[in-house]
Amino acid sequence: MTLHRRQFLRFAAGAVALPVISRIASVQNYPNRPVRIMVGYPPGGVNDILARPMAQWLSERLGQPFIIENRPGADSNIATEAVVRDPRTVIRCL
Repeated sequence: MTLHRRQFLRFAAGAVALPVISRIASVQNYPNRPVRIMVGYPPGGVNDILARPMAQWLSERLGQPFIIENRPGADSNIATEAVVRDPRTVIRCL
């Protein structure tokens, strides 16, 4: 296999750019707004009981508020539709 000059220059440019890109990515503060966790079942159920300690743990580790939002009904299809239609980022749908 021969390495042509253009291929070599692309690899070299990528090798130089990689550390710079990783530093830029590590400086960004993620998440930068409150995170909503959608639970498709009513409050007090098993899914809600599991989601609340998980949200508290994530909030302590990441320093951002994690909000549990219960959307019961239609076998959790209402919560799923809310996740699909929401333009903001949602971590997980339980």
